[in-house]
Amino acid sequence: MSVLSIVIVSFNARADLQACLLSLKKGPPALEHEIVVVDNASADGSAEAAERIPGVRVVRMGRNAGFAAANNAGIRETRGDLVLLLNSDTLVPPGALDHLVGRFLAVAGVGVAGPRLVDAEGRAELSFGGMISPLNEFRQQRRRPEWIEAATRREQFVDWVSGACLLVRRADAVAAGLLDERFFLYTEDVDFCHAVRRLGRKVMFTPAAEITHLRGRSRASQPEATRQAYRASHIAFYEKHHRWAVPLLRWYLRRKGEL
Repeated sequence: MSVLSIVIVSFNARADLQACLLSLKKGPPALEHEIVVVDNASADGSAEAAERIPGVRVVRMGRNAGFAAANNAGIRETRGDLVLLLNSDTLVPPGALDHLVGRFLAVAGVGVAGPRLVDAEGRAELSFGGMISPLNEFRQQRRRPEWIEAATRREQFVDWVSGACLLVRRADAVAAGLLDERFFLYTEDVDFCHAVRRLGRKVMFTPAAEITHLRGRSRASQPEATRQAYRASHIAFYEKHHRWAVPLLRWYLRRKGEL
């Protein structure tokens, strides 16, 4: 039987982290599993709070190494042949992970799967899409709530799913080189899914599982640093995948006063 390794990266998100872990404890997956929290040198007692919850192991990075690097550390510290990357600002209802794993294992050729994400009011998040490009970003930014609601009710193969809750086979994660650590925060999930797809595997979005995502609360303590990290990762993504478009992106960011 497969073992599920749940990796949760935390940075100064004690309250959200505790709520996430308690939701997992309240309705644990039926599959044999382990929970590892990777703490990016939080100053709010996140690591200590996680250590007080039975069955949770904490890996302390000793510095804020970024989201990709911390997830990689968690993957290396675990043993399951299935790995779930889970944000600390999520709440997992009972049965949700069983449904996600079930669909993942039932569909041939899938290397990555992501669930339907909703906010605290139950509104759907657009947590999947086409490969980041100037045209796809333009389209993604203009999706209306009604379109998002309808689109997230349908299981489909996509280019990427959100790293807020991303299930992957360990063998595929390793073959893909894990997450690219040049992306400190943001776009690492799109890049990672691209690497898994290059292995000939499929990326699947499924509404069979639904997770609550409290969207960005874990980063609210440092909004300007978060914006800077997003801009840096955005540019790094284009430098890796669409070098021709980097001057256009820089011009656009300067025009918006973000560079």
